Order: sequence, then structure tokens, then C-alpha cells
Amino acid sequence: MSKKIEQQTELQTLPVLALRGLVLFPGMILQFDAGRKKSILALHEAMEKDQTILLVAQKDLEDNNPDSEQIFQTGVVAKIKQILHHTEDGVRLLAEGMHRARIHQVISESPFLMVEASALQTTPYRSSHKTEALIRYTQNLFERYLQNYKRISPDIVIGVVKNKSCGALADYIASNVMLDFEQKQEILEELHPVKRLEKLIQILEHEIKVLEIENEITDKARDQMNQNQRDYFLREQIKVINYELGEDDNPQEEAEELREKILKLDIPDKQREKLLKECDRFAKMPFGSHEASVVRNYLETCIELPWNVSSKEVIDLAKAQKVLDKDHYGLKKVKERILETLAVRKLAPDINGQIVCLVGPPGVGKTSIARSIAKAIGRKYVRVSLGGVHDESDIMGHRRTYIGSMPGRIMAAVKQAGTNNPLILLDEIDKLGKSFRGDPAAALLEVLDAEQNSAFYDHYIDMPFDLSKVLFLTTANDASTIPGPLLDRMDTIFLSSYTHEEKFQIAVKHLIPKQLKKHGISSQNLRITPAAVHDLIESYTREAGVRSLERNIAAICRKIAKKIVAEEVTKITVKPADLEDLLGPRRFKPENKNKSDEVGLVNGLAWTSVGGQTMPIEVAIMDGTGKLQLTGSLGNVMKESAQTAISCIRSKATQLGIDVQFYNKMDIHIHVPEGAIPKDGPSAGIAMATAITSALSKIPIRHDVAMTGEITLRGRVLAIGGLKEKSMAAYRNGIQTVIIPEDNYSDISEFDDVVKENIQFIPVKKIDEVLGLALTRKPQPVLAPKAASAPIPAQGDPMGTQPPQPVVLEQPQC
Repeated sequence: MSKKIEQQTELQTLPVLALRGLVLFPGMILQFDAGRKKSILALHEAMEKDQTILLVAQKDLEDNNPDSEQIFQTGVVAKIKQILHHTEDGVRLLAEGMHRARIHQVISESPFLMVEASALQTTPYRSSHKTEALIRYTQNLFERYLQNYKRISPDIVIGVVKNKSCGALADYIASNVMLDFEQKQEILEELHPVKRLEKLIQILEHEIKVLEIENEITDKARDQMNQNQRDYFLREQIKVINYELGEDDNPQEEAEELREKILKLDIPDKQREKLLKECDRFAKMPFGSHEASVVRNYLETCIELPWNVSSKEVIDLAKAQKVLDKDHYGLKKVKERILETLAVRKLAPDINGQIVCLVGPPGVGKTSIARSIAKAIGRKYVRVSLGGVHDESDIMGHRRTYIGSMPGRIMAAVKQAGTNNPLILLDEIDKLGKSFRGDPAAALLEVLDAEQNSAFYDHYIDMPFDLSKVLFLTTANDASTIPGPLLDRMDTIFLSSYTHEEKFQIAVKHLIPKQLKKHGISSQNLRITPAAVHDLIESYTREAGVRSLERNIAAICRKIAKKIVAEEVTKITVKPADLEDLLGPRRFKPENKNKSDEVGLVNGLAWTSVGGQTMPIEVAIMDGTGKLQLTGSLGNVMKESAQTAISCIRSKATQLGIDVQFYNKMDIHIHVPEGAIPKDGPSAGIAMATAITSALSKIPIRHDVAMTGEITLRGRVLAIGGLKEKSMAAYRNGIQTVIIPEDNYSDISEFDDVVKENIQFIPVKKIDEVLGLALTRKPQPVLAPKAASAPIPAQGDPMGTQPPQPVVLEQPQC
């Protein structure tokens, strides 16, 4: 008969650490994390004394703060061997069980559990045949356990075989097998070694039965999965066998469906014959092969093309005029040109091939005009962006022999539209690239040629497709960068920069309502006064279009939306004085304010792909040896124009009151500000000549005069290009008088009315006329000795051997 004997000599005062789901046995080492405040404090208490602590399992795993009633009364006194490291949630420690102990009295519950406990001694037993049989049976049970639960270390197996003590064997096995903590606690509380081993035997027998059932279920599930895999392979083999026997119906059924769709298509006989032939090939291919999927995709793409599906085109000039006026303010000549094109289409609907190219700076509405035209005539609208396209296959498609082949952008746009007469906008046609893959601009020649596109041949479709019914519109910022043969196929319509009044009307009628709706603000909550709109245009934007203006309006709406959400305001009126608080300091100052007539400073005019702009030119004269210095990132043409201007002035030095020996006595420095921006072109010739004359004669130049024109050695003024954009730049900057070549006088008829009303254009033939208009007073001729004429060296190069500079594209043209 066993009997639990408590320590009778003395009681030991120990801190208690409650274990959640763990049970430690004597002689065993346990590593665990402690994170609860009570546990940490108990550990500190143990470490400050003799590093011994009572480890007791708690009854309820969900209890985060167990008291003395929520823990078992029997535990193990352990020695804290090591605190490994601190974790985010507490500490990780290593403890070794020393002996069993029972709690006799609770000393304190807070801040941690402190108890008096006594060591428990086990009843000694006598070895016999029974105990030896129990040990062997337990070892055999453990072996059966290993057969069903293989995640046991070999070291543990060796420890079980070597252990010949009933109590020690029970403790060792219980601590190393996966048992419930309550079962382990039951074994811990049994002090008689033989009974402890008998309890372990009962628990192991139960666990072995459960594991055997689990393994049986797992084996059945694995067998079922293997059977499904086997069935899958057998089905695939059946498919192959059926195909070899000619009994595979699936590809034939799919091919028959495609055949029916092909026969229903209204396409030419040659195209139908080719598609039916591909359909027959598809029917004979193995099911699921890569080539079969390629042929299937090809047939489906060809079937989805709108071979003879057309949308009804209704050309109503009154409706078109109404749509264009509603969507765009101003642009009278552009709208008139578009209506003329529509009128011709209505009178001669069978004549195709008129391809319109809209050329103008960014933000003037080229893309939106194309959308409005499609809406006005009832055609489908598709936009194809060509910016950066450098592969010919993007236009003509890829051949089907390539992996991942697809139709080109033109056929993809036609397929997207669903009709064979959409309006396709080829956007940014001047941004086409060119590489070793081919020239996409050359590929577009067939697309945009009315004589060829009736049988357009896409490499992927591999059949002619009629594009003659498609209305092509293209857009570009700079027509000069479009290849000549391609530009020759298009009818060009130029869109000029917007005037201040046009920007104001566009902002009031279109941009402000659009941004208010986009930002969820009603017109009652936010009102921008007309004066604020004028100030916004004048002080925060300096552009040809209205994109920057729209961005600034959007910025105002965002600022106001934040205030409305923060309940700072409910209604607000934006005035000119409020703009700096909303948008920051004004970026642009009016050019005609705080400006006076200066010596050697002239207002030139330049053309860029984003619109015209003023280009001040400065000349400084210094004592020297006749060096010429040109700065401002000037191109070769502009440098030659400067040398021509100096030679022209030298030939007229006497009548201009200039020292005829100035080219030997003085250094001339010509500078065009904004040196980071490349500049080139001949049209700054008269401006440079005027600035040089002013600097040499010390006569100021009128600040309200701008000029453009090419100069010759004899002082003739030659025609230039881009005058319309240059005049718009002069208008934006408050210039009152613009001097132009006489040969460009006829271009004035194309200018906007507001430009003609506010600027006086004066045509000239000779540089003498330019100087008489630009200088504040007339130069006085002086008598000077004749000087030998010698060429002026370029930029300090006395021999004139300066190497040519590379031509820079996308730069202002003077």
C-alpha cells in the first residue's frame, strides 16, 4: 500500500510561477517563455535568492492572472539554470526540475504568489518480477507509440531503454510524449512509483489507439488522393488513345463551332476560304497542344473583327457646330475647317482618304476636338497613342510564328471599336521613334494612304482588311519632325495658342465647373471671382494651352475642400488677394511693368514646339582686341547669324555713327538668357544687329518693341517661319509693336483678331528701317577713315577654325 509522505522537517518559502499547459518533472530540463507580470516578478525574486522557484501548472489555460485557487497544489521545485534572452513579451529561461513539492500555505498573492511548500518523497518499493514486467511492457508500449508518432528524438528512445526504475521511467516518458497537461499532472501527483507507471501505461494505451485511428484516416485520405491522380492520368491516356483512333470529338466540336461562326461572317471569299482552312487544321490537332491554342486564338481574333459591321454616320452641320461650340471655346478657324471637311464628306460620302492632322502646342484641345468630331457624326472613337513607339510590329502586328504574337495597334483599335468605320485618333504622331526593329513612321504610310489602306495587311491577321472607311485623325506638336512622306498624306490644321480672353472663357465655362464636380464642391460653396481668374491666368500660368491653368484651379479646389471638411468654412469666395495664400507667390510678373528702354537689350521672338515665347538678347561692348563671345547655348545657325549681323553693322559703321575700327578695339559679348535651353535658327538676325548697334552707339532700344527676321550681309530682312506663334507670345507679354519681314506681311491675315487689335505689325525690308523703329533716336553719321575689311573671328578663334557644333533638336527656333 502506497502512501504520500510530506516533508516533516521544515517548510520552504518559495515564489511560484504558474505554467500554462506545461508540467515539469523532477530531473527534467524545460525551456519556456515567461511574459506575465506576476511571473516576471517571481523570477526576479528567485534570482535574487538561491535561484529556486516552484513551478506549478494552472488549471484554466485562459486565465491570464491565476491566483492560489486556480493552480494545482503539487508542483516541482526547479533550479533556474539560465535566462537565455529577453523577448518582446518577456524572458526565455531554462529550468531544471529538482523534486516534487506540495503547497502548504499561501503567504502572499501580490505582487506575485509566495507560498510555503514542503518536499514530497516517494514511497520506496521493492523490485520484483512484476515491476520488471511492468517496465518491459511500458518500453514495448513506447515502441508502439513510436510506430504511430515518429516525431521523437533518438536520444529519448535510448533514455527509455536504459531506464530501469519505475518512477523515473514514468517521469521520463511522461515528460517526452505528447500528452495533455492534466494527464501529466495526474502522473506528477502520484508518489508511488509502481502506481505511477501503471497510470502511464493506461494513458499510453489510450494514446496509441487514438494515433492508430488517426493514421488510418490519413492513409485512407492519401489513398484517395492517389486514386484521383491515377484517374486523371488514365483519362489523359484515354484522350490520347481516342485521338489515335480518330474518336476524339472535343476538338472537332470546337472546330465545328468556329466553322459555323466563320460561315456566318460577311467577308470576301478568299478570307473565308483561308479561315476555313485554318479551322480544318485546328480540328486535326491534339487536344491541349500549344499550336492548337495559337490557331484557336487566331481564329477567334479574326472572327471578332468587324469585317462588314458599320455604324451609321449622320453628318448634321448644325449639330456638329453645336457640339464643337459646347466642348471648345474659340478656335473659330479650326472649327470652320472641320465643318468644311464634314460638308465634303456629306456631299461625297464614297470618297475616302481625307486624313486630318491637328498640329499645335500642348493643352490647346487637339485630342478633345477629335472626340467631339466623333460624337458629332456618330462614329465610334478610339485613341491610339504613338508616343515612343519604335517597333514596326506595333503598327503592322507580329507574325504568328512568334510566341505571344498579337495584332498591331491599328487592327486592335478597329477590333476595340467593333465597327469598320470608327474615328481613330493617332495621338502624338510626331513622337514616333526609330530603332533596329524598323521604322514605325514608314509602316504608317500604308495605313494613312487612301490608295493602299483598302487592303491593309496586318502581319498577324495575314489577310487584307479594308481601312478605307476609317476616319483617321492625327495630332502633333511639331509638324517639322514628322517625316515628309507621312506629312504629305495628311491635311494639316494648325491650332494656335489661346489668348488671355479665350483662357478666361475656357476657365469660367469649362475648367472651373469640371474641377468643382471632380472635387465634390458645389458652386454655392466655392466661387472664384472673374478678377481672380484673370490674375490666375496672368500671374500663375504662362503657356500656350490651359493644362497648367486647370492644375492651378484644381489646387485651389483641394485647399478649399480641406477647409470645408475641417469645418473652417462653408462658403468662400476666392479673390485676387487670396491667390498667394492658396497657391503661393506669383510666378510671373507682367513684362511691361517696371521696364525701361535700355542700351544693348532687345526683345526677340522665338518659336518652340509648345508655342511662341519672347527671347531677350543682350549685347555688351568692352575694350579688348576684337573678340566675339556668344553664350546662351546657341546652335550653329544662330552663331552664323550673329557673325552676319556684325559684318552687316561694320559695312554701315560710318552712317550709324560707329567707330569703323570697333572690331579691332572692342570685344563683343552676345548673350541669350536661359542658357540651359538650346536655341537655334536664323530669325534672330535683325534683333542681334539692333542690339549690337545700340551697344556700340549707346542709343537705348524701345522696350515695347519686339522683332523677328533673318538678316543678310547687305542688310536685307528675309522671311521667317512660326510668325503666328511668335505674335501670340508678343501679345501675352504686352508688346505693342512687332517688326516683321515684309515677305511675312500676308501671314497677318491668319492671326487672331485680338492679336491684330492689340499689336501694331510693321513690315520692313532693310535693317535701316528696323533701327529707325527700334532705337529711341536716330544715329548720327560720323566721318571715319577707311579701314581694311577683315573677317570677324568667331568666339575668340583668330583663325576662324572653330569646329561645328552638333544640331540640337526640340529647341526654340528664332
